[in-house]
Amino acid sequence: MLDSHQPKQTQRVALVVQYLGTDFHGWQRQKQHRTVQEEIETAIAKILGHHVTLHGAGRTDSGVHAAAQVAHFDATGLIPAHKWASVLNSYLPKDILIKASAAVGDRWHARFSAAYRRYRYTIYTEDRPNLFVTPFSWHYYYAPLDESLMQAALQPLMGKHHLAAFHRAGSKRSHSWVEVQAVECHRSGPFIHIEIQADGFLYGMVRLLVGMLVQVGSGQRTLANFTELWKEQRREEVKHAAPSQGLCLLRVGYPDFPFTPDVWYDTMPKLVISQESLVKSH
Repeated sequence: MLDSHQPKQTQRVALVVQYLGTDFHGWQRQKQHRTVQEEIETAIAKILGHHVTLHGAGRTDSGVHAAAQVAHFDATGLIPAHKWASVLNSYLPKDILIKASAAVGDRWHARFSAAYRRYRYTIYTEDRPNLFVTPFSWHYYYAPLDESLMQAALQPLMGKHHLAAFHRAGSKRSHSWVEVQAVECHRSGPFIHIEIQADGFLYGMVRLLVGMLVQVGSGQRTLANFTELWKEQRREEVKHAAPSQGLCLLRVGYPDFPFTPDVWYDTMPKLVISQESLVKSH
């Protein structure tokens, strides 16, 4: 028989989290605003009977989605780590889904153990609006966009750079150095998909960057001017951020991760409208 006075064993539980950001004021807990962190922490508290702190790999902005955000918390009790996903899903609202849960070591940390984060931004360029793609894309139809120019603008960002030009005010981060590990911009029918992978991201970085890329793709700004802008840290020229609904935290990578790739690696389907259907519609 177990001694009821013995201290309960604590386990660290990692979560792979999906959420539709439309009705959230971002990831991080805030007073008087609905956030993803608060919703999950509230669900955990209902199960355990006390508050625990949930640590996320990154803080997405208001309206931004996540296909595989990663978080962890420390729990006591008899629920096995791999069961937490199904238990939590029965308490969570429909715009949050725990894809999987697993036990990790007590030194593993969702934020500090991460090797990279990868974001995808989706632009919809067809003239006609489409209600079914509106929640997940920026409807940009004001001018044709050249995705090859946008890819060319992204390429010099590879490597470690001081990207203060793409750093929104309000961040507590002490510096603006970012190591960009991968960049990609390609078109699929009326959609342009932009993916950026880095060791970390500045506050508002991707949306500010995409806003400037669109200026390059539409011919409003030259490749040389775009590169000079961020190399010379001309933050005052970066005035327009792309809308939040087109952005998704695609995945977070770790050297030591307890989840199989099908759970976290590429779980956001790309929006596709075939060229054939577009031709027929005209």
